[in-house]
This record gives sequence, structure tokens and C-alpha cells, in this order.
Amino acid sequence: MLSGRTLAPREDVPLQPFTTLGVGGAARWFVTATHMEEVAAAHRWSEERRVRMFVLGGGSNVVIADEGFDGLVLQIALHGVDFTQRLGQTFVAAGAGESWDALVQAIVTRGLAGVECLSGIPGTVGGTPIQNVGAYGQEVSQTIDRVIVYDTLERRTKSLTSFECGFSYRMSRFKGSEAGRFVVCGAAFRLRPGPPTISYADVAASIRDLNLPSPTLTDVRNAVLEIRRRKGMVLDEGDPDSRSVGSFFMNPVVSENIRDRIAAATGQQVPGYASGEGRVKIPAAWLIERAGFEKGYSDRTVGISTKHPLAIVNRGGASARDVVRFAAVIKRGVADRFGVWLRPEPVFVGFGMDADIAFLQRTEF
Repeated sequence: MLSGRTLAPREDVPLQPFTTLGVGGAARWFVTATHMEEVAAAHRWSEERRVRMFVLGGGSNVVIADEGFDGLVLQIALHGVDFTQRLGQTFVAAGAGESWDALVQAIVTRGLAGVECLSGIPGTVGGTPIQNVGAYGQEVSQTIDRVIVYDTLERRTKSLTSFECGFSYRMSRFKGSEAGRFVVCGAAFRLRPGPPTISYADVAASIRDLNLPSPTLTDVRNAVLEIRRRKGMVLDEGDPDSRSVGSFFMNPVVSENIRDRIAAATGQQVPGYASGEGRVKIPAAWLIERAGFEKGYSDRTVGISTKHPLAIVNRGGASARDVVRFAAVIKRGVADRFGVWLRPEPVFVGFGMDADIAFLQRTEF
């Protein structure tokens, strides 16, 4: 029993409405967790019936197969936000089901720095540590103090420190070799008052255009939101270019030798950011465009956003198969042109042994 009632998942629930891309079939079973106890109960339910369990957050970074998911989908809807002061620092604890951008707005409004450049990223708080989301010079791992999880292996709730989360570029312990072990239930952030981060050229240019000699955190948040709107990276029902998972591919980190080879092949200076030990992070968007896939390029129901080459967009009526096949074509084109294998950002659910998915997830020839 749970809160006076038995856990009773619904059957055959369409998943398409729960995703920003708007594709995918139905969940065999579906349940929403609003309390920590329900997360544990859902896991027990799936184990007793020997079915797989998939955890769904905001649906902004997932591609669900047309066949759906033959198991239990657990939607995380744990809420609550708490600001506390300890030892001169501000800690913000938030449930995994809270809107990420609403939390960023609340943090910025209080004059706290560290996440202002992560404004406008769709999805929920729970998805941010899994992906180690980042944008415009900030990563969420830089401010995470701890992550509250349900450990399906140990069958108990745990608090993991930032170090224990194994963060790296767009990666974490939750997404790597231990994917599926932990259900993220909440996170706590360590924040500071201070000036905003203005390290990326796009943000700096927007601030200059606004003639703001001493920009505030709110100024930078507004600038980032405007940049993301121009790129179709803010959810907007009136903008068909926002019907995507956001950036479909990560920016590749390559050696300086590979960067020089790309420069020689294109006859252009290759943009990038130093990534330590003679390596550089190159914008995937730059590679995609120069491999022949310009903004607006499309194949019937699926295409590249007219605003940003990193967004693969459902033009209306696209299937999950259309999306992954289109993404595979782009990856192959970049690999053939530059010898660089792009890595996808979204999670693929329900595809099983699929050739296109296997190719998308390959990291080398």
C-alpha cells in the first residue's frame, strides 16, 4: 500500500505528448511519482513483474521508438524548492520534477550567479545532472552540491556528492556505465552572489548591442533567452523549429592535429575552445553545415531547423524512424567529410537492436 492506495499504473499510454520532439509510441504501463515512496514502489512493481522501467522527466532529451516502450514508464513529478543559507553560502534544493528554467529564474531573481547562462533549457531539474547540461560557458556540474537518488541496486534513497556523480562534458555517472541504476529525485545547488558569466562571443555581443557596461544576472539571462529564441532552442508552440530535442549532437573534442586537418580541407579557420592537453572543442553546428547540411535542409517530415543546424526538427507527422534515419545521414556526412564522429545527446528508448541507433552511438570507425 502507498498513501492509502495500491500503486496502479495505467496501461497503453501514448508517450508522444510527453516529449518535445513529438514522436514515439505508447508505454505498456505508465505511472507518475509525486513522492519519493512512489519511486521505490514503482521499482518494486517492475521487479515483481520482471519488466523494464524507464524514467521520464520533461521529455526534452529523448527519442522514443514508434513501437513505444514495452515496460513501465515512471514519470517523475517530485516538486518543491527550498533556499537555505549555510556558512555564508546559499543552497537551493529542488525536486526533480521542477521546471529547470523556472528554477533558474528564481535563482537569478535572488541575485545568485552560476546558472544564468543555462536559462531557457527545456526540461526538468532531474534531467540536468544526468546530461550535465551546459551552455554559453556554464555547466550544471559547476554548481551542483549533491544529487538525491533512488538506488535500484541497493533499493534505498541516497545523497551523492558532486564528485560521486562522475561529471564530464555532457556526461555523468547516471548516463554512462551505470545508466538505469539511479532514479534522480532531486538536486541541491551551491550558489553565490556575484557577476554573471560572459565568456561566450554570442552573449558578449548581445550585451554590447544592448549598451550595458555593467550587465546584471538578469541582463545575461534575458540575453541568453533571446539568443536561444533566435536559434529555436526555447519551447514555443507557435514556432515549428522548436519541435526538437534541442541540440541533437554534442560538440566534438578533438586533437589540434585533427583541427588542422579540417582547416586544410575547408580552407577556413576552424572555431573552437581549448579543452586541455592539446585538445579543442569544435562546434558540431560548424561541421554539420560544412558537410552540406545547411539550416532548413529537410527530408519530407523531418529536417534541420531553419535557425540552428544542431536541431533536428519534426516538421509534422514525422516518425521516430524518420528522425533517427535523418540523424544517421548527418553523422555519416560529417564522418565522411572530416573523419569526425559526432555523438548524439538524446536518450533513445524502445529501439532494441536497431542499426541506425547502433551507428549513431558509435564513437569511432
